[in-house]
Amino acid sequence: MPILEVIALNVKDAEAAQAGGAHRLELVADMASDGLTPSVSTFKEVRQAVDIPVRVMLRDAKGFAPGNLKQLRRQAWELREAGATEFVLGFLDAEGEIDEGVTLNLVAELEGCAWTFHRALDNAADIFRSWATVQTLGCDTVLAAGSPKGVEDGLENLKKLVGQAPPALLVGGGLQVRHVEELLAAGVNGFHVGSAVRASGWDSPVDAASVREWVNRLV
Repeated sequence: MPILEVIALNVKDAEAAQAGGAHRLELVADMASDGLTPSVSTFKEVRQAVDIPVRVMLRDAKGFAPGNLKQLRRQAWELREAGATEFVLGFLDAEGEIDEGVTLNLVAELEGCAWTFHRALDNAADIFRSWATVQTLGCDTVLAAGSPKGVEDGLENLKKLVGQAPPALLVGGGLQVRHVEELLAAGVNGFHVGSAVRASGWDSPVDAASVREWVNRLV
């Protein structure tokens, strides 16, 4: 069955996403920076408020290099201590290749946890070569739009990537309703939305009715 993952910034978003039928949350902070690690207190509030899976972002700077890897590892440890069992992360080096060393350094804090390699893949020098690298890192999911410009530009790449799984392909990044039918037909089973389920972009909360509309399109 296809799943819908919804970006949540706080407990209100999380509750609305669950009420709308979302299958999983991606919990982040600071969408002005494209999504950074949320606070432990926010995670605890969300975890207590909902019973669907919550994947927590591990990212401390815009772009795809860590700001402070040691601090990121500490944040991962603190989140695990608070009960987090699923995460989102991924890094590139200066040449646009998957930074295996940095990624695995952080993954060392996540033994036994499920995790998603996020849209760093879309910004890599070669998306298909990078997919092959990501397959060796231990994630169960890759979040991708197929292009740094978003799903509209990356549709053909996404159709090729879905046939190369595992890991599972989760499509997000400018995803719109008009893309769903084509992606389902290509075999995509994971969909990821953020602003698409908010009335006025990131300044407004997740709307449960919008989430429900998306869920119904995946049935």
